[in-house]
Amino acid sequence: MSMTRRDRLMATLRGDPVDRPAVSFYEIGGFEIDPSDPDPFNVYRDPSWQPLLRLAEAETDLVRMRYPPGRPAAGNPRDEFFTTEPAMKGPSRFTRTTLTVGGRTMTSLARQDPDVATTWVLEHLLKDADDLRAYLDLPDDVFAEEVDVSGLRAADAEVGDRGIVMVDAEDPICAAAGLFSMADFTVLAMTEPRLFHRLLEKLAPRIYARTRRVSEALPGHLWRLYGPEYATPPFLPPRLFEEYVVRYTGPMVRTILAGGGFPRIHCHGRIREALPHMVAMGAVATDPVEPPPQGDVELAWVRRTFGRDLVLFGNLEIADIENLEAPAFEQVVARSLRDGTAGEGRGFVLMPSACPCGRVVAPKTMANYETMVRLATAWRP
Repeated sequence: MSMTRRDRLMATLRGDPVDRPAVSFYEIGGFEIDPSDPDPFNVYRDPSWQPLLRLAEAETDLVRMRYPPGRPAAGNPRDEFFTTEPAMKGPSRFTRTTLTVGGRTMTSLARQDPDVATTWVLEHLLKDADDLRAYLDLPDDVFAEEVDVSGLRAADAEVGDRGIVMVDAEDPICAAAGLFSMADFTVLAMTEPRLFHRLLEKLAPRIYARTRRVSEALPGHLWRLYGPEYATPPFLPPRLFEEYVVRYTGPMVRTILAGGGFPRIHCHGRIREALPHMVAMGAVATDPVEPPPQGDVELAWVRRTFGRDLVLFGNLEIADIENLEAPAFEQVVARSLRDGTAGEGRGFVLMPSACPCGRVVAPKTMANYETMVRLATAWRP
């Protein structure tokens, strides 16, 4: 049988038979990229990116990643507490955010560099428990928003039969942990659980309302819920995954399922002890199932143990795509395809853990992406 790319992905999510494993480049073909944008921070303008972008569009099973934008609801008093100041310093773009509340003034600082497609947080907004207590004094109206789903509908129409749209959504622990440096977050989550629960309870209602709005407007979509990795080793002990993820991300999963959607738990690193909780929450999929030493599970074991419950997206490391010579990388891809499709299972999508973020795509990297497409499209169950 021959399937459209959309049909292949949807059948994979449902656990139905497919003609071959789907192959996704994750952010490439996923992110909203415009190589013609003259912004000097747009690394995708470089000529070396163009063959890779074309390959993704023409040959991969596209999973568009879209985060529906929100704007402050009418009467939202956010501007009374927060100010944002952008500035250029040399070639880099900086953004300073200042929060004044509860008699305290707190700041964060982020930097963008022109040759790297990422944002570096140099200073996090909250530094200690006293900052958090002041943050909790913010009125709930500060978090009220109106969500615009028109972009999701437009993306659905644009991708057509070439793929699907995936709703990208942070969960409460992601929103909470991102307010701190990793060191301060882990210490506070371990030593001040009652205070950290108060923060999660403060942030969750906005996220739940957003989830309901989008799920009702666009039922039946794949979702990527990111943040649970904050509660995995070595950051936090496994017992706190249930306390901080199952308790607060679980309601998002249930809302998505009620709308006929497919919740996918995004979780880098060591997921062995988190996987049973993902299944118990009702998750339909997980990514990127990283192999050792980045992770603590082999794909074949995850397929045998949880493959009937979870669609597995993975498990190629971006470091291998950028660094391995062609023969070695071909062996890695063949093993992922073999292990991800062996025996019985709900489904498998061949996918890397991330994508290049520099301005120049090396010929070796391009060749390895071509290998992914060549092997996946020739693979048969």
